[in-house]
Amino acid sequence: MQARMNNPATIIPEALPAILDLLKTVRKGGVPESTLELVHLRASQINGCSYCVVAGVASAKKGGETDERLHAVAAWREAPFFNDAERAALALTEAATRLADRPDAVSDSIWDDAADHYDEQQLAAIILMIGVTNLFNRLNATTRQPAGATW
Repeated sequence: MQARMNNPATIIPEALPAILDLLKTVRKGGVPESTLELVHLRASQINGCSYCVVAGVASAKKGGETDERLHAVAAWREAPFFNDAERAALALTEAATRLADRPDAVSDSIWDDAADHYDEQQLAAIILMIGVTNLFNRLNATTRQPAGATW
């Protein structure tokens, strides 16, 4: 597959540094890095962003994530490899990524479960990670950035 154009965040010079600065800030929100990596991977899977799935797996592995858990992210509900806090973050990720799939996109049940495991700053970090991931997914999928490519 060939990209339709360069990634839009690289065409407007100020865009990519601003997005990357936001990601750096998210990583200071008190959420385990492994959880943020799972959030990124799950949103990217949902959105069909091959670039972000491949990059997300590589980043997670670099951070020490196991193949077993990475292979099971798409089936996290049925897989025994995730703790309750990670499951809450993954449920929030799915709901916030699939906003149009149901009238109450992020139900009180999903929110309350996440809030049982994360404080307000951590929830902010997770929500920002979901948002930034969805932004990257939309940039990459729209312009057909190939998996494994570099900008």
